[in-house]
Amino acid sequence: MKNIYRIIMAGVVAVTLYASSGIAVQAPAVKETDETRNMLIGYMLSKQLPVMHFSDKVINDELAFAAFDLYLKQLDFQKRFLLQEDVDKLSVYAPAIDNNLLRGEIVLPDVGYQILARRMKQVEEMTAELLAAGFDYNRDESYETDPEKLKYATSLDDLRSRWRKTLKGQIISRYLDLQEEQQKSLEKDPGAKKKLKSDDELWAEAEKKVAKRNKNFFIRMHQETRQDHYDRFFNAVARAFDPHTNYMAPAGKENFDIHMRGSLEGIGALLREEDGYIKVVNIIPGSASARQGRLQAEDIILEVGQGAKEPVEITDMRLRDAVRLIRGPKGSEVRLTVRKPDGTKETISIQRDVVQIEETFVKSTLLESPGGEKVGYVMIPSFYRDFEKTRAGRNARNSTDDTRIAIEELKKQGIKGLIIDLRNNGGGSLMDAVDTTGLFIPDGPVVQVKDSYGNKRVLSDDDSSVTWDGPLLVLVNQFSASASEILAAALQDYGRAVIVGGAHTHGKGTVQTLLDMNDNLPLLHLKKYEDLGALKVTIQKFYRVNGGSTQYKGVEPDIVLPSLFQHLKSGEQYLDNSLPWDKVESVPYKHYVPAAVDLEVLKERSARRVQHDEGLQVIADEARKAAERAEKTTMSLSLADMKAKRDEARVARDKIGAHYLKYREEQSAENGEDPGPGVEEEKDSNKWKEEIKEDPYINESLHIMDDM
Repeated sequence: MKNIYRIIMAGVVAVTLYASSGIAVQAPAVKETDETRNMLIGYMLSKQLPVMHFSDKVINDELAFAAFDLYLKQLDFQKRFLLQEDVDKLSVYAPAIDNNLLRGEIVLPDVGYQILARRMKQVEEMTAELLAAGFDYNRDESYETDPEKLKYATSLDDLRSRWRKTLKGQIISRYLDLQEEQQKSLEKDPGAKKKLKSDDELWAEAEKKVAKRNKNFFIRMHQETRQDHYDRFFNAVARAFDPHTNYMAPAGKENFDIHMRGSLEGIGALLREEDGYIKVVNIIPGSASARQGRLQAEDIILEVGQGAKEPVEITDMRLRDAVRLIRGPKGSEVRLTVRKPDGTKETISIQRDVVQIEETFVKSTLLESPGGEKVGYVMIPSFYRDFEKTRAGRNARNSTDDTRIAIEELKKQGIKGLIIDLRNNGGGSLMDAVDTTGLFIPDGPVVQVKDSYGNKRVLSDDDSSVTWDGPLLVLVNQFSASASEILAAALQDYGRAVIVGGAHTHGKGTVQTLLDMNDNLPLLHLKKYEDLGALKVTIQKFYRVNGGSTQYKGVEPDIVLPSLFQHLKSGEQYLDNSLPWDKVESVPYKHYVPAAVDLEVLKERSARRVQHDEGLQVIADEARKAAERAEKTTMSLSLADMKAKRDEARVARDKIGAHYLKYREEQSAENGEDPGPGVEEEKDSNKWKEEIKEDPYINESLHIMDDM
């Protein structure tokens, strides 16, 4: 077995010798970094990553160029500062990244820092001049909003033109915000008409607010340290191995806790920093964001406002700083301006709150199919387990036991079928994914796990008892990942359940481990350096019992339904350097005998219903429009056009909301209920049951269950 400790010991000696021998490393103008420490980190990455990573990638030219592409993206993804000539200068260093790392030499981040600092100063002066000069709002022009479609500016004049359009667009957008705020205040208080600001006053206020925000933006950018640039370079090297392998600077360990614990206090959203943006990864069940309902995975947060205060732009802000803005005391308001995946913008007001723990646990209810049969519904938000109690040998609450209890209660009510909802389930405990699968099969293998040495182990259900042996349907979507994919894949391979959802699940079929880089230093050397940070490394890969990986492709449902997110490039297959799909040998397993379901018949009947289902057709129609909007990345700087785009997005949201309201009223009328104000005042504890009745996916699942 490879001796990591021996390699690191050799690395410590080698790096120390290089430093004392005067190896030529470009020194910073101001002493802001510990060069020897950074050389050591670079060397350790070059030795540890190839040894530990699942892929067996090596530090070579191919990986060097992949790391350079990622580095360039995080340096100036929106192409707002660097000129093409700057990129050409930086590109010279790309082929040497691998050799420099192996020698303990780190050059690129220092050069990039110096170039970016110079350009930032020039752009800061440029934008101040543009804002002082004013803008022609009647001029008919447009600009490209998708950085990937943009080329780097060829000159400062070209960059000036780009910033002029950007600032103009920001001012028009702010003017429209102020107009809407004024209209809302008038609707609340018609007597406030005398206090309304004139159009000229609104334009002046919009310009003032954008100027202030621009000034604060540059103040924050200047706070970037040289060490920040080194840390992001190290992360680019790690991410060149795969998207889930990361270098985390000491301050970044807090961010890792946010991902692992789901503990973003205040709103309950998992975030990640991606190419200069703060992106929503997942919404925590039971959180303020989940209850508010508008913030969703794949949204990009552009601005954060505290109550009525002027919002702060967080583009190019580090995750730790963005988190500090978003967090806040329970009951306070945070306003998030987000860009939706279709390119539209929306301001979402969320009252900060603690996560309602009960909402994170398995929930169940009794439904009735269109054919009059009783059908059980169980939602598993995540695969949770109290590992601390488990290690202590105590009874620990877990998703498997909660699911078993829920099914037993539903069986007492005489259910004929069961729906398991794994939508938006980002994973969790692997043990519970395996054990939950065992609730539906007599016994047998559930998932194969392979490590970087090629060793495979099979995780199996060894309990021959079956909690539910009747018709079973599993709901998934693009945000079903990891452990939830293992459960869905196993039930699909056994022929035990019909899988229903979007085109594919997320496709995360890998396992990561966290390595504290300080643990690899002997005590003698540890005292010489500050905290080296941590390394999160992909070390294993999941495979289905049929041999196919859940990585990259995810799970493809048996019956595909329209999805609002079907146009999203969301999932493992769209991430840079994601590990590919592959296959290993299948393991022996018995196909579930009682399953006598003709999938082709189910698909055909479902397709016919979808064509006539108002809710699903609304979703399909809006999904097509969202896809079209996402492709139209060139934004008109016409006031009328920008207002029309906002109105179009609002109409789309209202249309879906109106359908759900109509469905709710129809259901209430059928049940002899009063759909008036009393419906809206129901307790939160029962609100989710009403939402289920409005859900077109569950409605179609009940139809499929009748067919089964």
